[in-house]
This record gives sequence, structure tokens and C-alpha cells, in this order.
Amino acid sequence: MNSRAMNSRRKRAAVAALAAAALAGSLAACGGDSLEDDGKGDSGGGTKGSLVVGAARFTEAKVLAELYVQVLKEAGYDASTKTVQNREVYEPELEKGTIDVVPEYAATLTEFFNLKKNGPKAKAAASSDLDATLTALKGFAEPQGLKVLPAGEAVDQNAFAVSADFAAKHKLKTLSDLGRSGEEVKIAAGDECESRPFCAPGLKKTYGIKVTGIDPKGVGTTQSKQAVKNGTDQLALTTTTDATLKTFGLVLLEDDKKLQNADNILPVVNAKDAGGKEVAAALGKLTETLTTEDLIELNRKVDAERQKEADVAKEYLESKGLLKK
Repeated sequence: MNSRAMNSRRKRAAVAALAAAALAGSLAACGGDSLEDDGKGDSGGGTKGSLVVGAARFTEAKVLAELYVQVLKEAGYDASTKTVQNREVYEPELEKGTIDVVPEYAATLTEFFNLKKNGPKAKAAASSDLDATLTALKGFAEPQGLKVLPAGEAVDQNAFAVSADFAAKHKLKTLSDLGRSGEEVKIAAGDECESRPFCAPGLKKTYGIKVTGIDPKGVGTTQSKQAVKNGTDQLALTTTTDATLKTFGLVLLEDDKKLQNADNILPVVNAKDAGGKEVAAALGKLTETLTTEDLIELNRKVDAERQKEADVAKEYLESKGLLKK
């Protein structure tokens, strides 16, 4: 049982005891969070309770977290963000309830759970079929106390970039071309790329690419792209919605053998703390509205124009009628 649930039980017990002394009426109004129909109860002050939205440390995750926070606030929740290093860190917090909501990628999360449960040699559970991937994801998530909300049109997949000069020199247009070239590459990415099946292991197995190591500069960060631009590294892990590749003279190599799967964006919530209908409805409106093209533009405003994630999220939500001006 997590600390929040323990605190709630203690508060309910205290209120029950005080009721016998005819003090329940005044104390119940100050009671702890209810975890009933809405996932969060009325904690006073005109809100429906507090929710923590988790995000990994890259631009798009932080933008999505801000979008989630602002639509949840609009729906009456006291929402805030918590930025953590990566999925390996925030997923256990989501299970415990110290984080309530995360924006996720369907196929990547499915394989994360698959490998966690079945080991590194597990047969792939995700695919390019979104419905099948979601079925598998729910099968993994629900026993962990998590609820997978509907996915939308917006999709973002891992992608790999090289410098335009490197591509021209070795006649590269696809990842298969890179494998056939025999060129050794060091990947600028998060350190988890070393074990993730859609990163270094997948590049080796699917394309025969010679990966010599991982330079832990993050996913799609300025540092990663700069390292490839100046030749320190040869390949950068980024995403298909990266809006700043041209700025660094980089180009994406086509994933011609479909290493990457159905990574449509969707919310995943702690079922006990944020699994109610109102949370789902608030996030669902955003999911139904957001497109891949929207994500590219939101990312561009943060990465190229140096706008703040909260500001671009607010402007977008207002333009779509999801937030009152």
C-alpha cells in the first residue's frame, strides 16, 4: 500500500472516531482525498484533488506533460509536473502512485513491460498494428495497477539521424544502407539505448549496423545533434517529430525494415489515484485533437525558438478551444 492510501485510511479512521463525539460535521469537510469515482476527491479549495504528471527529460515529453497539466487544471484538478530521467525511473513511481499520469508511446511502453516481465529474449509483443499493440499493453499494465487510456492520431517514433555530409559520402538514405556500408557508428542517445530493443540492439539485429558504443547525451538533445554534426558521434537517436534537424545539418535515415512499431501517443494513469471518468474525459479531448504535425510545431517552438514548454502548451490549447483565454 502506498503512503497516500495509508494516509487516507488513517484520516478516515480518525473522522469515524470523532463522529462519535459529534465532531464529524466540522472535521469531515477537511478530510483527505477520496479515491472514488473521479480517481481524486475534493480536497478543498474548489479543486478535485492533486495529480502529478510525469515526464522524461526530452522536449516532447515535457511539452506533452504541460499539455496534460493544463487540461487537467482546466477540469478542476490541482495538477503539477515532475520531470524524471527516463521510463525506468518514472514507471515504478507511476505504479506506486507518487506519479499519477504520464504521456506515453504505445509500442515502446509495451516492449518495456514485455522485457521487464519476460526477459531480454522475450518475443516481441508490440507491432505496427495499433489495436494489437494496445491489447498487449493493457495485458501488461492492468496487473500493475495501471490504466491505459485511448490512443490518438499523433504518433512519434524513434528515428536515427546522420549528418548530411556523412549520408552523402556513404550514399545513405536508409538504415539498411548504413548496415550494408559497414561503417562503425557511435550513437548519441540516452544511456538506456544500450539495452532498448528499438535502439542499439535493434539496429544490430535488424540492420546489421556496427554500433561501437553509446554517447549518453540524451534523446534528440542539442548536445546529441551537435555531436553528430561535428563528427564526435555518427548517429543520433531522435524522433520523427524533431523539428530542428536541418539546423544541425542532419537528415533522418528511413526505417525501411520497420524496426519501430505503433508508437501512438496516449495517457497512462495510476488506476487507483487517477483512473476515474473525469480524468479520462479531460485527457481524451486533448488526445483526440493532437496530431503529429501539431507535435512537430510544438517541438519547433521550444527547440528552435526557445519558447517555454508551458507557454507553447497554453497557446496551443487556447487555439483549439481546450483552454479558456
